[in-house]
Amino acid sequence: MIDAILDALIDGGKLLPFLFATYLVMEWIEHKTSDKTRLAIKNAGKWGPLLGGAFGVVPQCGFSTVAANLYAGKIISLGTLLAIFLSTSDEMLPIFLSEQVNIVLIGKILFLKMLIGVAAGYLIDLFTKKYTHMGGELRIGNLCEKEHCHCDKGLFKSAAKHTLNIFFFILVVSFLLNLVIGMVGEDQLSQLVIAKPVIAELLAGVVGLIPNCAASVVLTQLYLEGIIGFGAVMSGLLVGAGVGLLVLFKMNRPLIENIKITILLYVIGVSIGVIIDVSGFMI
Repeated sequence: MIDAILDALIDGGKLLPFLFATYLVMEWIEHKTSDKTRLAIKNAGKWGPLLGGAFGVVPQCGFSTVAANLYAGKIISLGTLLAIFLSTSDEMLPIFLSEQVNIVLIGKILFLKMLIGVAAGYLIDLFTKKYTHMGGELRIGNLCEKEHCHCDKGLFKSAAKHTLNIFFFILVVSFLLNLVIGMVGEDQLSQLVIAKPVIAELLAGVVGLIPNCAASVVLTQLYLEGIIGFGAVMSGLLVGAGVGLLVLFKMNRPLIENIKITILLYVIGVSIGVIIDVSGFMI
């Protein structure tokens, strides 16, 4: 127990300065581009899934919540919404950067998520022409501001709050992982999960549905520790849309439509992950 706590504190402490620097840059990007991004998506029309997939990978505070609000206002299509949900990676990027993962690998993962989001978005719009652009009235749900975003409090304060929140999750996840690895063994634990690829993707997809940054933190840490494979982490990160799903359920009606969107998001993410694992695809 003591070793697990010490290891978590040491590992987490090493990440802290990198994590803060990453969030500082992300907050600056958010302050400079959020309004322009929102306007571009709103007026994208048939280019919605392409722009949604591209903007979704950019580290911005609560971008998936913007998409949920736009969809609830019948301003963007279902394909654009899902392109953004699939391409966004919540806290994966700052954790990868703070862990000093190869920048080329990070770029490939982000590009793959964008590609999947764009392709899925256009396919969905091909079969459902709903809300391509109806000039609906935008209704803003402020759940993002309450649960996820602190952009109105200044760059440094916002970045510090974000850093501390994620640092806490990393400490908890690291502690639990160290504890389990100490009792079971890293090789045995990874074999228990990786040896069952379809089950791993199904479970990762369920974790991805958790409307909180903890989901992407857990998935990313498990991947970096070698506990889950590339297919499983992709499933979870594709399904994960941060608090975007919460905003969708709050702002959009009818409820059954939101349930169908959630199921569709889950099926796409898990299916892609299973295909990656079965095919042995690596980047």
